[in-house]
Amino acid sequence: MGNQFKLRRAEEKDHRAIAELIFHSTNDWYQKHFKKNVFGGDPTTCSVFTEVYEDLDPGCCLIAEDQKNGNIAGSCFFHPRETHLSIGIMNAHPDYFGKGVAKMILDQIINIAFEKNLPVRLVSSAMNLDSFSLYTRRGFVPRMTFQDMILDVPENGLLQKPPEGIKLVRDATIDDIPQIAELEFELNGIKRKGDYEYFVKNDSGYWGVSVFESTSGKIEGFLCSINSNGSKMLGPGIMRDINHAESLIYHELDSRHRGNTPVFLIPVHDGELVKTLYQWGARNCEMHLCQVLGDCPPMNGITMPTFMPETG
Repeated sequence: MGNQFKLRRAEEKDHRAIAELIFHSTNDWYQKHFKKNVFGGDPTTCSVFTEVYEDLDPGCCLIAEDQKNGNIAGSCFFHPRETHLSIGIMNAHPDYFGKGVAKMILDQIINIAFEKNLPVRLVSSAMNLDSFSLYTRRGFVPRMTFQDMILDVPENGLLQKPPEGIKLVRDATIDDIPQIAELEFELNGIKRKGDYEYFVKNDSGYWGVSVFESTSGKIEGFLCSINSNGSKMLGPGIMRDINHAESLIYHELDSRHRGNTPVFLIPVHDGELVKTLYQWGARNCEMHLCQVLGDCPPMNGITMPTFMPETG
């Protein structure tokens, strides 16, 4: 195997092939196991992943290239941060399933993290036992379980009465970034200020970011969301309590996702929040795990991870 595949950093010329790999690999797995596709349209919808990931972390994608024919057998993005390294979307081409491609890529990314003395974090499907085993065999420990929920947002907006706290929710500005980053560090022990600067600036036009600001001017929670052809999702977000979470989720759904069916990850132990979302019409579609290799500070408040980038 080692002679068949060569690991290298992805280049701009590889981005189209990587988007096609993400599209076909993901849909192939979900078709085999659940008779459905995750991505609709054509492979260009997945170019959002190469675009966003490359904007955030240029050159931080490893690919396994088949030296016999030059095909990309697998790929994985990774995101070095001050407090950790997170693993982005990983895919192996269906033609190379079972050949150890993902293991080879993962081991190299772990080496990169260890050279920087950083723990490694990711969000992985709890329904994919191959993926679960890949990570836990290498020492990753599940730290939190999430239920993926989707909600059909009417074209004219949510029918439910807004939470009382919606009055304290507003769109984020660049001036909010230090408080947003500090809140996540306080509650979850990780730092990624640059990510939030990218989301708030929103040069791509995909992103929205809202904050819950108390009457004293303190940010008690924030929630990002993306609305693109390849991804319609709420997160990342951190909130101190359920009141902040309900208000922020309502705002993002009602203001940025009308006519869409976005997905969002809710910690399974936050039962009251889950109950409220059921009442709004949300339903479950999958389960995910936050897994960490190395040090993991306590996760407090309410955490809503996403897949851009996957930190958990």
